[in-house]
Amino acid sequence: MDACTLGHDCEHVCVNSDTSYYCKCRVGYVLNPDKRTCSLANEEARSDVSEDACMCEAQIAFQKKIAIPNSIRLKCVSWNKNQGFIACGGDEGLLKVLKLETQTDDAKLKGLAAPSNLSMNQTLEGHSGAVQVVTWNEQYQKLTTSDQNGLIIVWMLYKGSWYEEMINNRNKSVVRSMSWNADGEKICIVYEDGAVIVGSVDGNRIWGKELKGIQLAHVAWSPDSKILLFGMANGEIHIYDNQGNFIMKMTLHCLMNVTGPLSIAGIHWYAGTEGYIEPDCPCLAICYDNGRSQVMRYENDDNPVVIETGMNVASIQWNHCGSVLAIAGSLRSASGDKDLNVLNFYTPFGEHLRTLKVPGKQITAVSWEGGGLRIGLAVDSFIYFANIRPDYKWGYCSNTVVYAYTRPDRMEYSVVFWDTKNNEKFVKYVKSLMSVTTCGDFCILATKADDSHPQFSYKNMSVRMQTRRLEQQ
Repeated sequence: MDACTLGHDCEHVCVNSDTSYYCKCRVGYVLNPDKRTCSLANEEARSDVSEDACMCEAQIAFQKKIAIPNSIRLKCVSWNKNQGFIACGGDEGLLKVLKLETQTDDAKLKGLAAPSNLSMNQTLEGHSGAVQVVTWNEQYQKLTTSDQNGLIIVWMLYKGSWYEEMINNRNKSVVRSMSWNADGEKICIVYEDGAVIVGSVDGNRIWGKELKGIQLAHVAWSPDSKILLFGMANGEIHIYDNQGNFIMKMTLHCLMNVTGPLSIAGIHWYAGTEGYIEPDCPCLAICYDNGRSQVMRYENDDNPVVIETGMNVASIQWNHCGSVLAIAGSLRSASGDKDLNVLNFYTPFGEHLRTLKVPGKQITAVSWEGGGLRIGLAVDSFIYFANIRPDYKWGYCSNTVVYAYTRPDRMEYSVVFWDTKNNEKFVKYVKSLMSVTTCGDFCILATKADDSHPQFSYKNMSVRMQTRRLEQQ
């Protein structure tokens, strides 16, 4: 049956879909939220304000969205942490590289997120099938992409634009995941049929392996590049060394007493590039589509943090310093008639921080901005941007600003005491810092002395620091 000939309300183009139809727009236009009418696109993608009545008060709030032309559905998005480029892939060979306007010096000083106007909007031609994987090599400024036909393209930046550098196609199977190691020297590519290829940044093959009888779905490097994690289509995770030798199966504590089919929604191993919030901090996150997750300190951690999100999970990612894990997916609404898109935030220790409700029908991917002040979400044919206001550890007393941050070269928090009157600073290194508060002439630092007892250090600005241990009842 030709549903379009029976009558439709599409402004531009009606497309038959089985017994129904859907609307599309002509080139240069985007479909409006009513799914019927079209609006002129600005350079193929446009930036709109997404209404949020509580934006001025919320710690997490939507501010902008970018519409993809012709309502092409997105499948993946990845934000380059160093240069700020955003790659997104979707149906019909869609591949775009976007860049938001750079942050002003004044905004940086105020700790504000950058504006959301586009300073780059380039469509990359080369894929014919749906683009399913996009991954950045930030050290060498390369973008690697793959589509449903197994075609891999490596793109390079030249004079402000992206150009095709290398092409590869096994013509046998679909690429399910790709991962560059921490220094950008090696890439591991896994195919659905069990093939694994590790190559160098200059395009040479280092080694290859066929895992017989196994369907691969995910791959992740360890921060030191000595370990590879292979996620299987059946949910198992196998641990290999960097030469392709099997070591062991990972114990999945989050799946204890779980039955039925499941799949891995995401594996993300924070590489420690911005330091850790405390020594021996969990940094390897594994999440399943059924909402079960575990966060591990290392690949064979026997005591991981287990999180039950209660969600149908689509994507996960750590922020730039490994202090917040974003888990994107959906929840069944209270009425039970539809799913609600949500983004949940957790600490590495499983503490739930906040839930953000997301417009649209289906989230497919999540990616953090490099500084952690903004997060991007691929939803239907849009990229939504949410501003993040972190819970900074800081205080002010006796003309002194006290603030804490992490560094890649230390396992403790660096707590800075800045005497604004004399413009002098000194730093104290504090393990397992929980909170900073000030009152009058005093500053109090709360830390975890061990697993069960918090410890408080207090400093009068005119005397040395003293420490007290709090015994809990």
